[in-house]
Amino acid sequence: MKNILITGGAGFIGNYVSNFANKKGYNVTILDNLDKQVHGEKQLWPDYLHKDINKVFGDVRDSKLVNELVEKNEYIIHLASAVGVGQSMYEVEHYTSVNSLGTGVLLQAIVNNKNSVKKLILASSMSVYGEGSYLDNKGNISFPEERNERDMIKSSWDFDGYTPIPTKEEKPLKPSSIYALNKREQEENCLCIGKTYNIPTLAFRMFNVYGPYQALSNPYTGVVAIFSSRILSNKPPIIYEDGLQMRDFVYVEDVAKAYIDGLETDFEGQHILNLGSGEQINIYNVAEELSKILQFDGKPEVSNKFRSGDIRNCFGDITKIKEVIGWEPKHSMNEGMKKLLNWLVNVQKDDLGSDASNDLEKFGLLK
Repeated sequence: MKNILITGGAGFIGNYVSNFANKKGYNVTILDNLDKQVHGEKQLWPDYLHKDINKVFGDVRDSKLVNELVEKNEYIIHLASAVGVGQSMYEVEHYTSVNSLGTGVLLQAIVNNKNSVKKLILASSMSVYGEGSYLDNKGNISFPEERNERDMIKSSWDFDGYTPIPTKEEKPLKPSSIYALNKREQEENCLCIGKTYNIPTLAFRMFNVYGPYQALSNPYTGVVAIFSSRILSNKPPIIYEDGLQMRDFVYVEDVAKAYIDGLETDFEGQHILNLGSGEQINIYNVAEELSKILQFDGKPEVSNKFRSGDIRNCFGDITKIKEVIGWEPKHSMNEGMKKLLNWLVNVQKDDLGSDASNDLEKFGLLK
């Protein structure tokens, strides 16, 4: 039986990865601090984690504990992270400590046990790209700079003369938040250690992950869950900008399978891989589709407000992940949303989106 340590293994994505690994026969240990924003004030272990999983309560920045756990495990999946683009801009110390220092502590433990660690997989984010890739009016691939807030105040949202195209891993990185900067640093550090000590390493740049068990106690959770919560509260989804911004949504079960495929694929070296659906959909259409499924008669509310640092378009080219580990998504957006909503209607009908908006306004990040 292979021993695997999953940091953040009780989180939204982590619980799927942990249960999937357990089902595949791995001896799973998870390290999680049961953050109150994700798990609630009681900080209880989720009841949907399999009983055979070894659950360790602790902080990824605890070097003694992390070293003890790495000593006992050959495979490492690093999911533990403070997550949230907007929140990272006013909780800078917390995000940098958890994400950068926490990864440094884990990597030191891996170096200390370099002869026994066989594989490392990191959860990174598409936020490292900043804006996605485009074609200019001459048909050349182009990477526009961040949008000008003066134009956005005038409701000028798009890049004139540019057409968005799928973003490949080779795109120059232009992170526009502390969270995105943290993720870029995590990638570089993990791949550096992997290369130096000959540890096969993957960094998954995850796009917008959604599905059941999203942390609805956390107002910074994904847009699909936020829209759904408002609709179930008989309120229209609130959309920033004009709603035509393009994103890539990938179902959480497909994401979890990618981590297991990464463990079980015999690859060499270090790779950064886009982990998304490879499809593009605009935010307004997401809200419309959710309203249709939930039989909500109202229309999405287009606010024409914007969040500082938000990108216009980014969706993934997933050619490389198919080539390296043979993974591809199985769920369509419609199938995934129905599974999420079947869960949502039974567990949660509160509107949680307003808290995040209030905080962003307080710190001058919503305009």
